[in-house]
Amino acid sequence: MIKLKSPLEIDKMAIANQIVAEALMEIKDYIQPGVETLELNARAEKICRRRKVKPAFKGYRGYPKSLCVSVNEEIVHGIPSTRKLREGDMVSIDFGIKYDGYYGDAAITVPVGKIFPEALRLMQTTEEALMAGIAQVRVGNRLSDVSHAIQAVVEGQGFSVIRDFVGHGIGRSLHEDPQIPNYGPPGHGPFLQEGMTLAIEPMVSAGGWEIRVLEDGWTAVTKDGSLAAHFEHTVALTNDGVLILSKI
Repeated sequence: MIKLKSPLEIDKMAIANQIVAEALMEIKDYIQPGVETLELNARAEKICRRRKVKPAFKGYRGYPKSLCVSVNEEIVHGIPSTRKLREGDMVSIDFGIKYDGYYGDAAITVPVGKIFPEALRLMQTTEEALMAGIAQVRVGNRLSDVSHAIQAVVEGQGFSVIRDFVGHGIGRSLHEDPQIPNYGPPGHGPFLQEGMTLAIEPMVSAGGWEIRVLEDGWTAVTKDGSLAAHFEHTVALTNDGVLILSKI
């Protein structure tokens, strides 16, 4: 069941998502060659302590850390470790927190130093696809209009939408209805209504869309070893239109 939020609830979610956005920017500034991904997790936890909020991911379904850090062919759910970032890597960081009973959730992909032009194009396309999907969040549209807009941008640039993972509703729970695929024909699914709060998150591969999960049970990688990028915003549909709650 889709849970519509009141303006007061959306205000609380806006605060949660601003904390997430500010944390991602702080972590992004710390990314450089030689940094261990575990250090990024420590930075996220320090932010949670400073802001007196609860990390959303730590302990969720057994996930062991507060931050997801996915490097190169890793798509999502990469577990921070002693792995050191290298010049030319691209790293996706996904972070969420709980504030006053409501969740915030967002993700960005960041270059480590100078990266290859094709990797940069993959990142830019994924972010453009996210914004194209968000542009379809308006009263009267159908949920799959969002999905189709994302797919059109991604495949228009010769990349592939990862199909095993989807966006989701968000609010008092980290994952609520509806699920939001990043592909599909337009004009299907529930009508979008005022009060909906959605975490839209395209994950895109430079190669094929098939995945495999590593032995740690969490880290998802592209099956063909191609690079992957991930961007996410939490948005709310209000009487003023769509608000990007996790935007700086």
